[in-house]
Amino acid sequence: MFQELNRGTPALPTPRAYRELTPLKRREMREGLLFISPWLIGFLVFTLLPILASLAFSFMNMKITDGILSPPKFVGLDNYIQMAKDPQIWSIGGGTRGSLWITVLFGAISLPVGLMLPLFIALLMNSRHLKGKMAFRSAFYMPYIIPFVAAVFLWGGMLNPESGWINRALVAVGVPRDMTPNWANDVNWVYPTYVIMGIWAIGNAMLIFLAGLQGVPTDLYDAAKVDGANGWHSFWKITFPMISPVIFYNLVLGVVFLFQYFTVPLVVNQGTGRPGGATMFFNLYLYKTFFTFQNMSYGAAMAWLLFFLILVVTIILFRTARHWVYYAGDGKS
Repeated sequence: MFQELNRGTPALPTPRAYRELTPLKRREMREGLLFISPWLIGFLVFTLLPILASLAFSFMNMKITDGILSPPKFVGLDNYIQMAKDPQIWSIGGGTRGSLWITVLFGAISLPVGLMLPLFIALLMNSRHLKGKMAFRSAFYMPYIIPFVAAVFLWGGMLNPESGWINRALVAVGVPRDMTPNWANDVNWVYPTYVIMGIWAIGNAMLIFLAGLQGVPTDLYDAAKVDGANGWHSFWKITFPMISPVIFYNLVLGVVFLFQYFTVPLVVNQGTGRPGGATMFFNLYLYKTFFTFQNMSYGAAMAWLLFFLILVVTIILFRTARHWVYYAGDGKS
């Protein structure tokens, strides 16, 4: 059966095709379905069913405050129309920015740092002249395995404007107390604070970049050196094209993570949006709509908007990848 599947036979044959299978292949198919049934049941119950339920909720008027005995009402596109007019999502100017634009603005700061810094560290870890490379790799990766919420609490203590040791160190080297950063409580410092907390967990991206760098054939560098290429030329003409699939992979993951950015503002600023509404990210606003305002239908509509935003941005990235992502076997992607 598995040989036929590899030749293009559908994984789940039609009833007619199933009847044409030999008894041995029928038994193999039943046993295969039996072995994957835990995953199938988990996917149907915990993934597909909630997805379909959230889609149905987005067309209804369901609020937990109405009680379980109150039947939901079908309201059509009302939630989506309300969402299209919601300044908390779309507002750009005025006193506060919308949560979507807050997310995009933070991404403009965090995404480049989240890509370039681990790539730079991976280049250092890949150097032939670096001593103790294994110790450095372990040191950079170890923070990644620490639970993220615990790491956020740790950084919250270190960046405390009054008792944090970072501000105390600044005062110790001569910075006046009133000029030390207020970090997460200052509109001008809150995004750099979040970026610093994110740098703590770049070990995974660093290892992925390092694996890509170690896959670049060394004879290409030798040939470039013979031709008189310097370090920058070697990086731009050899290293970057050869690891461009890895860069693209980390870029897509970074975009998906950005739109779902949630834990840091919830823990550090208690999900209040302080200071000045600058930390009311889209996913945090979605969470508060569900669990604070208890508006399930509007929250479901926001979840589907988030899905389509991620889908559109990902499609755009894949469309643009053909112009800069290089695969050794197929040329451009």
